[in-house]
Amino acid sequence: MTNQVLEAINQRAEELRALGTSNEALGRLDDQAAKVLRESNVIRMLQPKTHGGLEFHPRDFAETVMKIASLDGSTGWVAGVVGVHPWEMAFADPRVQQEVWGENQDTWIASPYAPMGVARPVDGGYVFNGRWQFSSGTDHCDWIFLGGFLGDEEGKPAQPPVSMHLILPRSDYQIVDDSWDVVGLRGTGSKDIIVKDAFVPEYRTLQYTKVVDGSAAKEAGLTNPIYHLPFSAAFPLGITASVIGIAEGALAHHMAYQRGRVQVTGTRIKDDPYVLYAISEAAAEIAAARSALLDNASRMYDIVASGREVTFDERAVGRRTQVAAAWRAVRAVDEIVARSGGNAMRMDNPIQRFWRDAHMGLAHAIHVPGAVFHVSALTQLDIDPPNGPMRSMI
Repeated sequence: MTNQVLEAINQRAEELRALGTSNEALGRLDDQAAKVLRESNVIRMLQPKTHGGLEFHPRDFAETVMKIASLDGSTGWVAGVVGVHPWEMAFADPRVQQEVWGENQDTWIASPYAPMGVARPVDGGYVFNGRWQFSSGTDHCDWIFLGGFLGDEEGKPAQPPVSMHLILPRSDYQIVDDSWDVVGLRGTGSKDIIVKDAFVPEYRTLQYTKVVDGSAAKEAGLTNPIYHLPFSAAFPLGITASVIGIAEGALAHHMAYQRGRVQVTGTRIKDDPYVLYAISEAAAEIAAARSALLDNASRMYDIVASGREVTFDERAVGRRTQVAAAWRAVRAVDEIVARSGGNAMRMDNPIQRFWRDAHMGLAHAIHVPGAVFHVSALTQLDIDPPNGPMRSMI
């Protein structure tokens, strides 16, 4: 299948590249950058066909996000994060799908999923309160997924904890405009969200456990294999793809910068074997990171397409692959930036922005290696990891 979305991005590559500085200055995506993403249908790649979506293979989605991120990290990040949300919306009640996409199939949905709110049960739904950080691309979104805990009658988290995803329209939450002042990915506009006593109907909620164990997709009657990918494979895909794309962008700018550069010693970079070795090694590492992520996405897809569920062991190894790919790519960026000279750190040189963006992307919770590597090692030793936090990101 031809990836016409990637073709559309390639046609407007210079436009997206040029908007990078504007995105960073605004602290959110420039309206024109968002327009390009809409017109290229990136956010529709995992959206159900019943609402104008394309239902692309996850590999195609990841490759497209990588390309965008190689042009501008923030634009790629928003494409990767916001682009995954239609995948989960496919599981939701048809009534909320119609509310979101009925009048405009290009409506974007924000997040975050972290359970920072409490949903107190009332007749017909919940009264919801909380504050969340890191809502990427939120200025361009009209609905939002928010993570929360089921509450008791007093509005305190019920015990044992029950996680939920709640879906709210823009009128039911506040975007905190001055809450995104960071060193990297500044153009993502990943601002704080506040919800105060919003009523959320029952049909606008999803049980987190059903999303994770795959039963939400089954209950929705979805047949395309993309909707039967594990949440732990689909959700991180756009995030890690953007980080690897940022690394590819950093490498491309580094190569262009070094091509005619002469060091203070008078040696041209093309004649310096030590720098050339570092460039080749970094390029190989970034390429390996790309291949690992794409192969992992394809392997997960092939498993579910065959009718088999992905085992916990396979999910753990898949997460290890994804996390390791991100770290591998960013370490390679560090190697080339360290050999770019002081002028690469000037604010008018894109290399420094890609370097900052790469490290900001690596700081996302989905890329923390500790528990993921711990669990994957246990599963490969045929030891079942204990229930609790270690399993939560698998």
